[in-house]
Order: sequence, then structure tokens, then C-alpha cells
Amino acid sequence: MPKLWNETIEEHRRAVRETVLETTAVLVTERGLRSVTMSKIAEESGIGRATLYKYFPDVESIMTAWHEEQIAGHLRVLAALRDGPGGAGERLRAVLEAYAFIQQRRHGHGPELGALLHQGEHVAGAEQHLHRFLRELLAEGAQSGDIRDDVSPDELATYCLHALAAAGALPSKAAVHRLVTVTVTGLGPATG
Repeated sequence: MPKLWNETIEEHRRAVRETVLETTAVLVTERGLRSVTMSKIAEESGIGRATLYKYFPDVESIMTAWHEEQIAGHLRVLAALRDGPGGAGERLRAVLEAYAFIQQRRHGHGPELGALLHQGEHVAGAEQHLHRFLRELLAEGAQSGDIRDDVSPDELATYCLHALAAAGALPSKAAVHRLVTVTVTGLGPATG
């Protein structure tokens, strides 16, 4: 097949997959996981059921693929903030604030969907990646004097991730900002 033909086919497949993922996420959010069928997804996506089954075996696998893409997007945003302008302390605060808001939005999924989405290797791998890059940013901040150096960056990364997980239970942006401020304050250089 000519190269142009292959690229067109791949673009089409990506477009179909993206449409299926987004349509399923909307349907599950509106109706709940157990109320969404493959037939409804095919209908709302504008494709045949046989085509849908070529891409995914069931609703759960669609939602898992959707979640993997969401996590990858979150990690790209956090990495861009980490690698952005400013000192280590400023960049760390930006990363922690973005992470806290991700946690707040995440808890809007509900318990059934949350249980499905937050299991598996893709979540564990993302958590390890996030922990590692937070640890590196904290170590950089400790070297520059922006972050305390009396506690290891590894322990501080764990502290940050656990502290900011509480953002999932917070009702407002203002509350999330306060939680980030408290967390960042705990990271400040140790005083006498």
C-alpha cells in the first residue's frame, strides 16, 4: 500500500478510537457504568457494533483505555510545569497545585467507576513516575535552599502525594489552594 494510504487508514483508526473513548466517557458519566452497553456506544459513536468490537471487547476495556489516556495527559501537564520557568520552589508549587486539582476532579467519578479506573498496572506505573519526578524536583529544591534538606526527597515526595490526595474530598478551589499552601509550607527549609 502507498504511504499516504497507510497514514489515512491510521488517522481513521485513531479518530474512531478517540470518538469511542470520548463517547463512552460521556455516557458512563451521564448514566453510570452498568447502564452503558456496547450497542449504545456504537450507536452514539456513529459506528457499527461489529466495528466497535474490533477495537474493544467490552465497556470496561474502553474506560480503561480512556483512563490511560487521561493519566498520560496529566503526566504531560505535570512534567511541563516541572520543566517550566522559575526556581525549583515555584515549579514545585505549580506541580503540586495541578496535581491537587487532578485529585479533586478524579473523585467526581463515583465509587464504581473509581474502582474500575484506579486499578491495574497503568495506575501503578503513573504513580511511580510521578513519585520519581517529584523526588527529583524536591532534591533540586533542597540543593537550591528552597526546600528543606533535613528530610529525604523520597519521604517528602510521599508526603506530598498523600497530603494532596485529600484534595479529592474538598468542595472548592479555595479549599484546594489552602491545602496546597499547607503542604508547601511543610516543605520549607527547616528553621533553627
